[in-house]
Amino acid sequence: MAWNLLAAGNFGYGAAYQWLEIDQHIASYGPENRNRSHFALTDKDQHIELFQQINTAVHGAPQDLKDIYFHPSQGASQTLLTKPEVVHLTDVAHLIDKVYTLGWIALTAMIICLPILYYHRAPLPRPSRVLASVLGAMGATFALVMLLGPKHVFYTLHTWIFPPEHPWFFYYQDSLMTTLMKAPDLFGFIAALLLGLWLILWALSLFIMIRLWPQTP
Repeated sequence: MAWNLLAAGNFGYGAAYQWLEIDQHIASYGPENRNRSHFALTDKDQHIELFQQINTAVHGAPQDLKDIYFHPSQGASQTLLTKPEVVHLTDVAHLIDKVYTLGWIALTAMIICLPILYYHRAPLPRPSRVLASVLGAMGATFALVMLLGPKHVFYTLHTWIFPPEHPWFFYYQDSLMTTLMKAPDLFGFIAALLLGLWLILWALSLFIMIRLWPQTP
């Protein structure tokens, strides 16, 4: 649910654009791109729209990635993405599909198990224990990431997840995609939003379950 809500809001790219100073980043690296020209001659509205097109494509229409164009104020319109970038974003689309599949499996399991547990008045674990377990796991994960280094973890996950023959690392000078996203800064911003929204939804669902769950004698 948190991911879907963020996707519907374009992952807060408009806010990130200002906070991460993506406009200055594009102005700096756009002219240095070795594959496309005049990207620096595009404005904020177009940048937000381009990110929205990528967002839409990886959530169901990866075949449209190759048809995303930018329109500079001077010069001809050009495709935004190179072939390796299209391949990588197609891999991202396939990964999202797999995560959604896991989500549907989890939802199905919940729909099956909850009525059974409710009918048998299975006792809920203590909310304080649940809270401590979740926050403890999150704290341990955060500490491990900081110990290993966020960049190292980011790169390692990419080597594990994506096919080894498919490129996933792009220099700003070779990729308008990474320039548009100011990668990996934007990914950290999105991760923080996702975690925050997930915690809100999780806490709300836990509160509702505690209120509605039958009391054991």
